[in-house]
Amino acid sequence: MFAVIQTGGKQYRVTAGDIIEVEKLAGEAGDSITLDQVLSLSGDKLIIGTPTIAGALVEAQIISQEKADKVLIFKKKRRHNYRRKNGHRQRLTVLHITAVSLNGTALASKEPRKLGARKEAAPAAKKTTAAKPAAKKAAAPKTAAAKPAVKKPAAKKTTAAKPAAKKAAKAAE
Repeated sequence: MFAVIQTGGKQYRVTAGDIIEVEKLAGEAGDSITLDQVLSLSGDKLIIGTPTIAGALVEAQIISQEKADKVLIFKKKRRHNYRRKNGHRQRLTVLHITAVSLNGTALASKEPRKLGARKEAAPAAKKTTAAKPAAKKAAAPKTAAAKPAVKKPAAKKTTAAKPAAKKAAKAAE
């Protein structure tokens, strides 16, 4: 059983128990909201709205109000010394879908979540027992010293006759 809802100009496929992030909605953490723009329902048979389904509702609980990651906007026109740097953090609302209903009849439902218990953010449990410190490994034996690099003899310098010397040689002839 799933529903396709529209909020914030975007469409989301949701089922009861899903956690989704949508564009900011009014309300505090723990509040319940009703989304009435249901575009389609799937269950025993598929129901598609024109554009929405009359009487269909999706109930959700607000878990938290957050901000998305920062998006950098950088504009540049080459050879014109034009650079503009700007940033944006979209405000989001994290929702827990509690029920999907049609004409007052719940098609699917889940219990509301306790605040502060988000699946993705649950830290791993730490061990309380004292662990023995790990024994240090013995250092690996060093390999035989590498042969020193063989130096190449310096290139012989060739003395090119200077123009003044050439003139003197011609004059002596």
